[in-house]
Amino acid sequence: MLDLHHIFAMQKKALFFLFALSALGWGFTSYQSIFLGISLGAFFGTYNFWILVRRMDKFDRNLGEGKRTASLGTALRFGSGVAAVAIAITLPEYFHLISTVTGLMIPYVFLIVGAIVYLVKNK
Repeated sequence: MLDLHHIFAMQKKALFFLFALSALGWGFTSYQSIFLGISLGAFFGTYNFWILVRRMDKFDRNLGEGKRTASLGTALRFGSGVAAVAIAITLPEYFHLISTVTGLMIPYVFLIVGAIVYLVKNK
């Protein structure tokens, strides 16, 4: 399987492409709040994935050294998801709530699609 850092690098590339599409959608359509919500959610979703990559590195290091690791950062990732939704709720004229929640899931969709592409290529 692919290294987690390689997956994160691919996610960042896909995120920049998504931000470019969102900027075009924001600039040329009348759905500005939806595209801003997707961008906000994708930003926080990528931040959550970055936290997961960092914690998995620490978990692997500690496992190799025989130490215990307390957590994989679930509370921190949950808190950043709540922060994204709180921003969308407090500024509804700028951010669409449903698209923000959808944007939070985009990095995980990229992860699943990347795994499927990897499996199909190497079969």
